[in-house]
Amino acid sequence: MIEKIEISIDVIVHATEDISKIFKSFEVFDLEEENFEVKETSGYFDNPIKILNAKITKNNAQKFMKKLVELLSKDQINELIDQIEERTVDSRFHMRLDKQELIKGSIAIKEKDTIKIKIHTPIYNKKDTIKSFTEIFQIAN
Repeated sequence: MIEKIEISIDVIVHATEDISKIFKSFEVFDLEEENFEVKETSGYFDNPIKILNAKITKNNAQKFMKKLVELLSKDQINELIDQIEERTVDSRFHMRLDKQELIKGSIAIKEKDTIKIKIHTPIYNKKDTIKSFTEIFQIAN
């Protein structure tokens, strides 16, 4: 696996959602409430919103990726690998997970009501992007 890897996780929690369930859902990745920074803000209609952010580095990032790949189906992994070029900006691979599915205990790639995940690894030559991220997503295969 690629040695230098950093994961950034962003979650928007609306007032109608139970933040404790969201924290609990991340236990599958060995992440706890203490791993997240919580910012409070207000939405378009002045409704309260909390923004959760976690930065995971070094061994914890390696473990997170291994667990993520284990939980994704082979089809989802292949889909992500096929979309590497479209999902990568400046050595950061962008993906989104379905927040409600994670709360239920499963993983699904989705584009709405999501958990945003950015996977960063230094790539010095753009042509190595596909090779580098393919290697990351094949660690559990």
